[in-house]
Amino acid sequence: MRARVGQRVPVVVQTGGRSRTGARALWLGAETAVTCGVLLLLLVVHQLWWTNREARAEALGQVRVLEREWDISPAAEPGTGDGSGAVAESDGPEAGDGAGAGAGAGRPSSGRPSAAPSPSAAFAVLRIPRLGLSVPVAEGVSKRSVLDKGYAGHYPGTAGPGSVGNFALAGHRNTHGEPFRYINRLGEGDEILVRTRARTYVYRVDLVLGSTSPRDVGVIRAVPRSLVKPSYGYSAPGAYLTLTTCTPEFTSTYRLVVWAKLVSTAPGRG
Repeated sequence: MRARVGQRVPVVVQTGGRSRTGARALWLGAETAVTCGVLLLLLVVHQLWWTNREARAEALGQVRVLEREWDISPAAEPGTGDGSGAVAESDGPEAGDGAGAGAGAGRPSSGRPSAAPSPSAAFAVLRIPRLGLSVPVAEGVSKRSVLDKGYAGHYPGTAGPGSVGNFALAGHRNTHGEPFRYINRLGEGDEILVRTRARTYVYRVDLVLGSTSPRDVGVIRAVPRSLVKPSYGYSAPGAYLTLTTCTPEFTSTYRLVVWAKLVSTAPGRG
């Protein structure tokens, strides 16, 4: 049969294949987005929860080990010098001055070190009663071998506990145990205790510098004074304790600094 002149012939367009391809692409895109979201969530959980859990457990275990050893076999400690030094980078060198101190009761030590703690080795326990904090203090400020364990790290070249000079410490504010998370809550008069094998040193918070540059090396010098904000700091020698951490929280843009002065020493357990 011939088609009549002027009669339209219907044209059928096959679209099913393209629709299925588009739907498959959308499904794959959605799966990829969900997978990325889950991985990101797991990363956040690992950083904010698991690293804290792991580091706190290790730090608490180290505190118990140190205090058990000290209670069983107390011994006199060598004196420690009062050296000063620049702020070390988080993963910088870990060698430095010793941190033992043989101060007499009520007086800071000023002798030279006769023995230095091994790099990354814990040699003291830091306690801040107001914050309910007890953490080991280790030599050096390396992230991997000190700070990420939940420890406070002793800046190489700064004084030891109880010594004339500046016993300067660094610690994480977030993740990996975050021992210094709440040091911004400390105020004038709050006590900070540092226990070593032979003695317990009691410091009292004196000044808080809320924010300064990460390169403000003046805050950990033997006589600490900010180079960025010179109105914060000291002008005379003394036995100082410095705590440093990052600020604001979850950033490393600036540094928060807490200064304390030695007020007493006592033998044995703190």
